[in-house]
Amino acid sequence: MTREPIFALVRKAPRRTRLLAGAALALALVGFTPAPVHGPFSMAAGAQTATPNDLRALIYYLDQNDQAAVQAEMRRLRTAFPDWRPPSDLNDLRAPAPASGPSVDEAAIWARIERGDFAGARNLIEQGRAAAGGWQPDAEMLRVLDLNETQAAFDRAVSGRNAPEAIAIARRAPQMFRCDRINNAWQLAEMYALVNQPGNAVSTYQGVATSCTALSDQAPTLEKADAVASPAQLAGLFDAARGAAPGNTTALNQLEARLRAGRGGAPAAAQPAAQSAAPAPARVAAAPAPAPTPAPVQAAVQTATQAPATDYARLPLRGDGRIGTVRAAKEAGAWGRCLATSANPQSLEVLYERGWCAYSHDRPAEALAAFAAVARAGSGLGPEVQRDANFGLSLSYLGMNMTDQAAAVSAATPLTATQRRDTETIILDQRAVRAFRLGEHRQAIAYLNALEQQNGSLRRDLAILRAYSYLENDQRAVAYEQFQTLHAQLATDETRDGLNASR
Repeated sequence: MTREPIFALVRKAPRRTRLLAGAALALALVGFTPAPVHGPFSMAAGAQTATPNDLRALIYYLDQNDQAAVQAEMRRLRTAFPDWRPPSDLNDLRAPAPASGPSVDEAAIWARIERGDFAGARNLIEQGRAAAGGWQPDAEMLRVLDLNETQAAFDRAVSGRNAPEAIAIARRAPQMFRCDRINNAWQLAEMYALVNQPGNAVSTYQGVATSCTALSDQAPTLEKADAVASPAQLAGLFDAARGAAPGNTTALNQLEARLRAGRGGAPAAAQPAAQSAAPAPARVAAAPAPAPTPAPVQAAVQTATQAPATDYARLPLRGDGRIGTVRAAKEAGAWGRCLATSANPQSLEVLYERGWCAYSHDRPAEALAAFAAVARAGSGLGPEVQRDANFGLSLSYLGMNMTDQAAAVSAATPLTATQRRDTETIILDQRAVRAFRLGEHRQAIAYLNALEQQNGSLRRDLAILRAYSYLENDQRAVAYEQFQTLHAQLATDETRDGLNASR
């Protein structure tokens, strides 16, 4: 999933909000969604008590005196770690461990990263290195910092329609073009089209369609390519997509026929799966040779995390002898080991477990392909498994910001009360942020009010977003009242700017 940083959202807001809320919306309103849910089991069912690392977010909210967020995080921790018992005084969690030398407040660094203050995070890292001899940030912190900083720069270039800058960033950062960040590749293709490089745009779409082989990735990619590809190029793209994922042939044939009809052409003849394993030379040769996509980007797309090309629908229900090992790795929260031991699944039973591991390992596109197959053909595993596969399917859609698709799956599935609350919380969250970004402030308010009514509280970043929505909806008095409440809870630059804007 690609998550838009908040400064990109602010840049798209009306000028009044941008001027008065440059710092006010520094919170990651778009990228900060509720803590992910990992299926009908605990997030780490094998590790029943929380580690200090798991408590990092709770301690941060305590430091910020954000009581609503504290209570929400407490509920999440109790669900994820059933054996964990909080101390009678939560402030005890902040008690520093005995240390022989200066310590580094890593939570403060993570907080800077989360709110998009990358320069501040790097400054704290350097201060920590200087103050605590021998301390170094862990590799994950640096990886997340680099990735989020690059993503922010790319989003800023895209939102500003600065195609040369977006393309330059893409060349320097191929790690941003994995299948679980498929929006980046789509946006890169749009930037190529913006600077009149349709060949590079088509080449980028082809890289996605042949590397990200889940139908949910291929279909929208080809639909987007229809806007810039010539008829011959589009035919070549479909041939390449069918060759990369023969199991998608029927659906791709139907999509190609629809797109050709929309152009006023005759529908393409349906091709047998056996013939679609390789591109048809005559049709590809007819397409003008596109300018090559920059090598790093193309390589990244080609090697991106992707669902295997196996036709999952043909897998038997059971029979893969690795089920015990795979399930044990999943229940221990060892997502990487789970994915390694379940490679090329030979049963829907193993595929189901693999889906949860892929989702938990931030690979929603791969998880989506797994859950879709189990939901469609796994009724023999039991009604609960099929229900939970649809739950996972909905979560995977949400992980890719495909909110409407997630809502459709959720509405058609008899989810448990907890599952429905979890999905509806994220759906309302994403729809509210999208409505704000589109300037539909009345709708954003309605979504956020519904979210508050459902959960009994509203996360602080979303409460600030709602206050700005009231301001942009010309309900200045209501906005001022809400900013006053937020400011009384915790006075920050964001609430101070909001008060000044709505005064």
